[in-house]
Amino acid sequence: MSSAPRKPPTALRVGVSNDGARVPVSAVRLAEAARHVLRAEKVGDAMLSVTLLSSAAMGRLNRKHLGHAGATDVISFGFAPTPGGAVVGDIYVCPAVARENARAAGCGVREELLRLVVHGTLHVLGWDHPVDDARTTAPMWKRQERLLAAVMRRGATPA
Repeated sequence: MSSAPRKPPTALRVGVSNDGARVPVSAVRLAEAARHVLRAEKVGDAMLSVTLLSSAAMGRLNRKHLGHAGATDVISFGFAPTPGGAVVGDIYVCPAVARENARAAGCGVREELLRLVVHGTLHVLGWDHPVDDARTTAPMWKRQERLLAAVMRRGATPA
């Protein structure tokens, strides 16, 4: 019998909360989209929170942390890994802006909300992209769209 400490089992913990925003996607499906990205990126241990915010709340967050006026679609914060190596991050999504994005892109709101969760999760993991028109040709965007396609094919799966 060994007396060496056992490493705790790894897990992909994703919590989804809603600050009163109307959303046509279940919390289970949003969490599974984030878990799909984590698995695809070979992350074995993570603690993520996904929070759905009203436009007003997202606007306040955007001004406070990024110095920008108005609501945006997604803001992500990745934190230094925990001593055990877990990825830790917070993702904030604004469904009202997602609806506008979906209309402009000619896609469904559900797809856009899932895209934003995938996008935010990639940011937490350190991916980045240009802020100009080149963003849609950047490696991060291409990775995001491949992951989103897989999430859309899988449909809602139990957490």
